[in-house]
Amino acid sequence: MFKYAKEAYYYLSNNVHKLLLITLVIAISIQAFKESPYQLLNHLSLIQKLVFTFLIISVPTFYFLNKPRTVYLIDFACFKPSFTLRVPTAAGLEHGRIILASRPESFTFVRKMLERSGLGEETCVPQKLHYLPPNPNMMDVRDEAHLVIFSAMDSLFQQTGISPKEIDILIVNCSLFAPTPSISAMVVNKYKMNHNIKSYNLSGMGCSAGLISIDLAKNLLQVHPESNAVLISTEILTTSPYKGTERSMLLPNVLFRMGGAAILLTNKRSQRKLAKFKLLHVVRTHKGSEDKSYRCVSQEEDAEGHVGIALNLDLIAAAEDALKSNISTIAPLVLPVSEKLLFALNLLERKLLKIDRKPYTPDFKKAFNHFCIHAGGRAVIDKLERSLKLSEEDVEASRMTLHRFGNTSSSSLWYELGYIEAKGRMKKGERVWQIGFGSGFKCNSAVWECNKDIEATKVGAWANCINKYPVNVPRYLNF
Repeated sequence: MFKYAKEAYYYLSNNVHKLLLITLVIAISIQAFKESPYQLLNHLSLIQKLVFTFLIISVPTFYFLNKPRTVYLIDFACFKPSFTLRVPTAAGLEHGRIILASRPESFTFVRKMLERSGLGEETCVPQKLHYLPPNPNMMDVRDEAHLVIFSAMDSLFQQTGISPKEIDILIVNCSLFAPTPSISAMVVNKYKMNHNIKSYNLSGMGCSAGLISIDLAKNLLQVHPESNAVLISTEILTTSPYKGTERSMLLPNVLFRMGGAAILLTNKRSQRKLAKFKLLHVVRTHKGSEDKSYRCVSQEEDAEGHVGIALNLDLIAAAEDALKSNISTIAPLVLPVSEKLLFALNLLERKLLKIDRKPYTPDFKKAFNHFCIHAGGRAVIDKLERSLKLSEEDVEASRMTLHRFGNTSSSSLWYELGYIEAKGRMKKGERVWQIGFGSGFKCNSAVWECNKDIEATKVGAWANCINKYPVNVPRYLNF
């Protein structure tokens, strides 16, 4: 009995607006049937008729003129590194043992991190980082950027059939590598894009910069009608092979791997039937600069003069705090009315009635069918799985992306979405929630709605290995 009552509650609360609209239509219809349209018009004065006509014309006109342009995702492509660039765990440990031969305590730390990392045997690093010792120069950095970015762009052009000349907006996000000429200039020159293309470079924003790029593209597409936008999300690792002993700066060497993605967005209504997804919401939140979590992810120099990316022990706590802030903003936008009412009731009991209750965690499975959590590390995925009360299946895409490709920074969300597509799980009308974390400390969200049934892809980063997944990832590896 309770089960049916609960189902009835959810149905009524989630459809109350529809019920009210139906009731209003029925009431107006009953009144209209009592009198003919001619009689109704005769009861109105000339001024009332003019006002009525003006409202009929102006209201829909105002609505359509101010309605935000819908942003569609046509397709995306992820870079798949060559098998020759992979760094198996044994090889990584051997390199660490050689490089850190004079610092056994640092090597012990690296080994323990690898044991708990959740990374598999096929993650890849740039060619120059395979050298002993790694000593890349600027040309090596550019070589990695060319390989990752141009490969992803070539795949995107092949998948979509779009010409470089048809791209109106180009956005590149890469935190560590910010050369002159810029990366966007490098891409424009490579593909001979139009001279009046609107190009942007985002740097220093960490792993959540991919969703910042989405937000920027959404805003630009609101003011530039009939436009196509291409986003490139990547991180160039050759710039910062840390060689010191600081543990917080050794950790990125363990987790980060090469990767990148190219994404095609448009606001052209003519393309809506071809698009894979429709963008519903983008929510950006971050901790203030006064907060101790501000420096959870930062580029620093140690006492020996070695430069690298530092991840301190506040990372998980900062991620949880930033997530709570993001949830408080996105929940009202996506949750059904039933969950909003339960959340409000819980808040009323705790704040006003002073009843000792735990804060209510909304059931986000009622709003989303799929979850893409930034594959920053096993601890981050575990924490969000518990905080959002998700199942193993809900975080499968994140865990398998971390296992197969490692932490690919801002592009990890697209490898995860690619995993769901490659499994043939994405159906029309389903919603996916992308959650990204990054330095600052930022938590950014994007909500997409699937525009059509997506068949299991036969191309892309997962094409030749998807049948092996999911795999069991042991909590600890024994070396």
